[in-house]
Amino acid sequence: MKALVYTEPGSVEFRDIPIPEPKAGEVLVRVASAGICGSDLHAFHGKDDRRPAPLILGHEVSGYCDLGAGEVPVVINPLVTCQNCAACIRGQDNLCGTRQIISMHPRPGSFAEYVAMPVRNVIELPNSFDMHKAALCEPLACGWHAARLAEKFSGLELSEQRIVVLGAGAVGLGSALSARALGCSNLTVVEMQAGRRANAESQGLTAVHPNDLLIDEVDIVIDAVGINPTRNLASQKLRPGGLLVHIGLGNAEGGFDIRRATLQEINFVGSYTYTMDHFREVVDAMIAGRFGALDWFDVQPMQAGQYWFEKLSSNEVAAAKILLEF
Repeated sequence: MKALVYTEPGSVEFRDIPIPEPKAGEVLVRVASAGICGSDLHAFHGKDDRRPAPLILGHEVSGYCDLGAGEVPVVINPLVTCQNCAACIRGQDNLCGTRQIISMHPRPGSFAEYVAMPVRNVIELPNSFDMHKAALCEPLACGWHAARLAEKFSGLELSEQRIVVLGAGAVGLGSALSARALGCSNLTVVEMQAGRRANAESQGLTAVHPNDLLIDEVDIVIDAVGINPTRNLASQKLRPGGLLVHIGLGNAEGGFDIRRATLQEINFVGSYTYTMDHFREVVDAMIAGRFGALDWFDVQPMQAGQYWFEKLSSNEVAAAKILLEF
């Protein structure tokens, strides 16, 4: 089969490799569309020890597989968990101690014609569903999980809260669309790049440059960037007793004002991927059209992967998501 293989920092190669052989309890999925994630870019630049070369990257994927009655369209939950540990049993399977995600060793990713997955991680879609939009399910699920955590830890319905989402890439946009789908109407997206602000606005969201965020006393900030300036901005804008939901993995240190958090009882919660329950909720919400048009992607050929990794690395892409296909 053909695959886009990360070979060394700054390089992915389109090459032939063997088709994976499904293990017991797995199915072979024929890839339809696969998105480039920020974590793929970290690996591309040699900044992710969890993804050493050579490796097939990619974990945002739709495709086709045989679930017993012929080939059907599916979306993949790329997070493989044990189903037996304490975290899995209490419904926090995203925190499973032995979790694996495709695009990390030992599980190859989705920038390939085929990927093997446990059958429980494959969710059937209606035959008419757009398979490009289906590939947005994973970043939407990250945002949905963050919004659900915002509900849980704030103790209030999202319809009662003023929310600011930092970042309008795929996860930030997914967070904003999820918060809106769950009832929030007082919602602002903050993004530096003009093209991404325009994308957010095209989805009916209010989007501003960080310098133009004039709102104070914010109830919830969802940081989908995760760098010093965004954590600092969240620290400034949150009301006493407010909540920062931190989903971005830009860098690990700095920005968050611990002193103000202590004096004003600012709450902090990390948000990692999604639970299977939340992933399934997103599939249902997508099918029901609760996220809007879902037209914030650009489709490109898999064999042009090197070019698009470089364009994304230099921040030259306005689209919130680049999808690759064969």
